[in-house]
Amino acid sequence: MGNTTSRRSSNRIAMEPEKTTVFKQEQTRGVTYRIPALIYLREAQTYLAFAEKRATPRDSDAKIIVMRKGTLLSGSIQWSSSQELLSAGLPGHRTMNPCPVHEKVTNTLFLFFICIKSNTTEHHQVITGKNAARLCYISSKDNGLTWSKTKDLTDSVISKKVRNWATFAVGPGHGIQMESGRLVVPAYVYYIHCECACIPLPCSVKPHSLSFYSDDRGETWHVGHIIQRMSCECEMAEIIDRDGRSHLYCNSRNTSGHRVEALSETSGNTFDKPCLAPKLVEQCSGGCQGSVIGFPVPESLSEEQAGANKDDMNLPYSSDTQTWLLYSHPTNKRKRSDLGVYLNRSPLHTLGWEKPWIIHHGPSGYSDLAYCEGEQFACLMECGKESELEEIAFVDFHLNDVMEAINGKLKTP
Repeated sequence: MGNTTSRRSSNRIAMEPEKTTVFKQEQTRGVTYRIPALIYLREAQTYLAFAEKRATPRDSDAKIIVMRKGTLLSGSIQWSSSQELLSAGLPGHRTMNPCPVHEKVTNTLFLFFICIKSNTTEHHQVITGKNAARLCYISSKDNGLTWSKTKDLTDSVISKKVRNWATFAVGPGHGIQMESGRLVVPAYVYYIHCECACIPLPCSVKPHSLSFYSDDRGETWHVGHIIQRMSCECEMAEIIDRDGRSHLYCNSRNTSGHRVEALSETSGNTFDKPCLAPKLVEQCSGGCQGSVIGFPVPESLSEEQAGANKDDMNLPYSSDTQTWLLYSHPTNKRKRSDLGVYLNRSPLHTLGWEKPWIIHHGPSGYSDLAYCEGEQFACLMECGKESELEEIAFVDFHLNDVMEAINGKLKTP
């Protein structure tokens, strides 16, 4: 076994949660780990942490997906050594964007990813309109102990639509299973809106979020409609309202200085009225990936505790949902720095986001949240002292930590 993470108690108050390094940059060789994805398997009481192993920090030098397993034992998390997922790939392609989703009834874990031909960059695909990405997954029925061979879904799922796709990718991050049983894998596409002599007009190739989904426990997969607003890397969460109705929420990267949010009443087939989230900033350099999860409103809280501050937000009382949201993203407006966790206690309203709890002060980039059980959560994040590429670290925390930060009650060390 590898390193150990001590499980945080619910009454511990600190400015930042304790970090455990899961993947670390090898500076002498240039090997870099990027694009974290995290999932918690409740029955096995196990975290699975995924990342891309790259020869250098460049996207074009991605090689293979790696995994570490964190098992809860006697109040602490025991981490296994790093494992290269050799079955996750296609010959002559590099493997990128890990995106796990768990089917609970059959206990099947799907790990989605894209395979991109040789060293073809995303930029080259966008300017030429020549897609070089393949939609793939491997699966496991023993909680990640063994994995299937790669299954390539590109031709059967995307089919002729790929003619208008300059390129695409899943996630990165995690997918979800909705209460209906539908499996949802977040994704984005650079869509070609206009061509001239079969060459895409540069201004017409724009990113749009969408999803891949399955209604038969992963036997067959389909592609949803794109969000009709510029949006990119995304994650999704299910919101259950007070009357038990389901709303699929999408939170997307954007280049306008704020995140894009959208809701679907059709479980992700289509998304209506995408809008900017004024309280969720994006970096002026092009933004950054972010993570979102939904979880049940804690039964232990009083009505006053459960309600968002409607006077500050000019919102109705937040008991209109049975779900809250957590979101993680760098909070600095100018650069990838100061990763924060935001809470929304009125998730059908974009103004419901409250001020973030900073869980890493300093360079930070991509992240992925996981809901464990009770009121316990975890985050896998890119972070460091001089650069966010230095390591991918794991933290776990309690909902009380987030709420105490929001209420200004966190003590300095």
